Parts: sequence; structure tokens; C-alpha cells
Amino acid sequence: MLSRTADHLFWMARYTERAENTARMLDVNVQTSMLPQSDEENAQGWRALLGISELQKAFNQKYQSLEGREVIDFMVRDPDNSSSIVACLTQARENARAVRGTLTTEVWEIQNQTWLDMQRRLQSDLLETDPSKFFEWVKYRSHLSRGVTLGTMLRDEAVHFIRLGTFLERADNTARILDVKYHGGATDSAESMSQRDFYYWGAMLRSVSGFEIYRKVYRDVITPARIAELLILRGDMPRSLLACMDEVVQNLHEVRNDVSADTERFAGRLRAELQFGKIDDILADGLHDTLTRFLANIYELGNRVSRDFLVPLAA
Repeated sequence: MLSRTADHLFWMARYTERAENTARMLDVNVQTSMLPQSDEENAQGWRALLGISELQKAFNQKYQSLEGREVIDFMVRDPDNSSSIVACLTQARENARAVRGTLTTEVWEIQNQTWLDMQRRLQSDLLETDPSKFFEWVKYRSHLSRGVTLGTMLRDEAVHFIRLGTFLERADNTARILDVKYHGGATDSAESMSQRDFYYWGAMLRSVSGFEIYRKVYRDVITPARIAELLILRGDMPRSLLACMDEVVQNLHEVRNDVSADTERFAGRLRAELQFGKIDDILADGLHDTLTRFLANIYELGNRVSRDFLVPLAA
């Protein structure tokens, strides 16, 4: 496969996943902002959201105050924010259009129709009157895109590059939201957690579709330590770091070439650390430090994938 084609497929998937992740985080903040709390606690929630995406500085340059409606506008449709939902879905469509001949008709139509529907929805007052309904629509379109891709495309290199982009982006997002929520939220002890803390961590689980999974796995009260274990080390949790790295390693193996051995080993070591890790050791070493290292490694892995597959080799 041409590097240019692989690049478009990879980034089509990453931008689609990024739009979904942004919608998930925004929806949780909308829900938690309705809880009884001080203005400072409410602002801290929106500040944490901007911190997840490393957009605090860009937001401060454009807005004078930190209000929920301004953060939503910035993260959804601000044309100057390259990580906004509008920007992500636009880039996903443009990348899909560039490789239209590689995609099935159904996959292309999902990407194109999503972009068209987005324009209509943003022209209405839906985002102002019922933002959660808009975020649910973004998540639904992302789910639909993945399902149609797996249901209609030949399982060749094209699908593997799409999956590779999806799970690299998902791993990055899960690590960021866990880090920010863990250090911006409640205590580790179930006994000392307040009612608001339980709402806080329940919302965090819902942001990664993990609330029902947590109840099924642990059958007990919510604690931050168990949430960390679920989202880092449980390979059967779809959005956990280990589950994402399992997919990354598998799809790297499927597209391996003459220069990708070091990248495969790098990804394999990262997965092994998660596969054989224990949550007690992670917490003892410091969760923030562990997640910071993981994010740095994911960034490096993305660069290695670009070097080995997505950028033409120098002659």
C-alpha cells in the first residue's frame, strides 16, 4: 500500500475517534455541571477538560472567562481549534475523500453523511438547548463508522491501518482522562468518599462507557483505585490501555514491513508492561508518573508508525 493512502486511512480513523472522545468528555462535564457545587468547582471541571486536550492556553487567548457554554463552543465548532468536533469530522471526511477508491461505498457514505448532518445540526439551536443530544449523535456516528468499516471492508491493510489509528487515539485519550480525573477528583478510600465524589467517578466511568462494566466486574462500590485498574490493566475492557495496546500490536503485525521491527518491539514492550502489571505497583510508583510515561510512549509510537509506514522513505 502506498504511504500516502495508509496515511489518509490512519488519520481518518484517528480524527473520527478524537471527535467521539471529545463528545464523551463534554457530555460528562455537562452532566456533572448540574450537580450542586460552587462556581469554582464547576470551573475546575471545565478547566480539567481543556487540560485533557492541552487546549487551556488556546482557550485563554480567545476567551476572557471560563464558562461552560464557551468551552462547549470552543470544543465543538470553533474553526480556529484544530481539535474541535467540527474540525475533526471535517478532517475525517477530507481524508476519506482522498482515498475514496480504497473505501467501500458504505464507509464513504457514512463519513460524508456525518459531515453533512453536522452542518445542519449546528445551524439549529440543538447545541444550546440539548447539548447531550448532540454529543450522543457524534458518538453514534463514530460507532456507525466503525461498524460499517468492519462489516463491509475486506480485511486487508486498509482495515489494519484504520484500526491502528483508532486504538492509538483511544489509548491516548483514556490515559489523559484518567490522569486528570484521578488527580482532580476524590479520595482513594470508599469510606471517605462523599456523595458528590461518587457522582464524579460514576460520570468518569460513563465517559468511557465503563459504568455497567465496573458494576459487573467488581460488584461493589466505586473507588478510584479500581477504576484505574479497570481502565489500565483489564484487557477485556474495550477502552482500557491494555485492550488498546492489544489491538495496536495485532494490527502492527498485520502491516509489518522491512523496517518496522523496532516499532513492533517498542509496541510489544509497552503492551507487556500493562499485561503483567499490577495496580498496587502502579499506585505505589505514582499513577500520574505512570500515565505521563505512557502518553510519552504513545506519542513516540505514533511517530514511529509515521516513520515506518506513513512517510515515504528517503531514497
